[in-house]
Amino acid sequence: MEIETPSGTEKEDELQARWHNVVRRRAFLKGIGVAGAMIPAGAILATGVKAAGFKRATSQRSPLSRGDVAILRFLAAAEIIETDLWQQYNELGGVNGGNPAYIAALSNLDGDMPQYITDNTDDEVSHAAFLNAYLQSRGAEPVDLERFRRLPSSQATGAQQVGRLTNLLKLVVDTSFYTRYRSSENPDLGGTFAQAVNIVNEPAIPLNDKDTPPTMDQPVPPVTTTARRMQAIANTAGFHFGYIEQGGASLYASMALKVTDLEVLRVVISIGGVEIDHFGLWHDKMGNAVAQPLAGVTDPETGVTFPDLNNPATELSQTNKILPEPTDFLRNSGLPEVSIIRPTLTQNAGAVATIKSFTADLLFEGQSREFFDTVMALAEAADAAQRGF
Repeated sequence: MEIETPSGTEKEDELQARWHNVVRRRAFLKGIGVAGAMIPAGAILATGVKAAGFKRATSQRSPLSRGDVAILRFLAAAEIIETDLWQQYNELGGVNGGNPAYIAALSNLDGDMPQYITDNTDDEVSHAAFLNAYLQSRGAEPVDLERFRRLPSSQATGAQQVGRLTNLLKLVVDTSFYTRYRSSENPDLGGTFAQAVNIVNEPAIPLNDKDTPPTMDQPVPPVTTTARRMQAIANTAGFHFGYIEQGGASLYASMALKVTDLEVLRVVISIGGVEIDHFGLWHDKMGNAVAQPLAGVTDPETGVTFPDLNNPATELSQTNKILPEPTDFLRNSGLPEVSIIRPTLTQNAGAVATIKSFTADLLFEGQSREFFDTVMALAEAADAAQRGF
């Protein structure tokens, strides 16, 4: 039988096709990091954005992925919610706040508390405005929660009488973060943590002027019934500040792991870094609520008590420890403990976990079913985002 042999032209075409297949495979391997050792370092740096699976931002940027839009939209919603609660704190207790008794009680935690509250408020306002503007700049829809501003304001002197997104008039503050960051356990690896202070059904701002002490020269610790209540309210605010900002620190870390676009990643980690900064600040100040001379303050109406956590007999001593204790990090890694933000996994730190935590905090007490459906839909979309390649 005669066997046909390819002509010279056919051989050339076949070799060319095989070569293109090799080049394409090499490019693919390089993109996932396998062929990195076979190309010069300069080439790796030049193509690093593409190799890592990110899109480089240009003057004519391509539309964002659905996942990146979902992440940015949830973060914008979270910042709008944070802005709403911080504006309430700022109206009453900020540097230009209108409630002297509340400012005095907050200042017992730290003399600069009014300035810190105002600075934190300004930061959240800028985050919300920037994220919505950035979404629009990338051709995506911004987030609008204005129709949900239906919750009542405090009736105390200094509070604006406007509709709110969030409730600060009765909170159940999860203070287990205080225990978590003093522990070597990691919630992402199954660690569980006790409450540092049992803050249940306690306001974080004065409800009305009945909560205001009649004079401003109260001793510390406060001795009158009204002064003790006002101090308990301020102490609750101090722990609530830390609760909100530690949640933001974990949320941004969780969302960063899902981002595809390089510029979006830059946005997420840059704003997230400020949330961590906020947490470090409030972690320091709240310690004064559970140390002498304020330790032992009890709200005469609710019974919420702030114990002395410097007592050696308690599990939590040394209230001036504010930086995260080292913990196990990566599962079954055999690596040493390391000081980190935690949690960062989606199930513990993601968008849905954030909304569930805020709901348990009673931050949304009184909101409509439509509000819960709206923010949960944003949260579920953000958690479903996956980093693209």
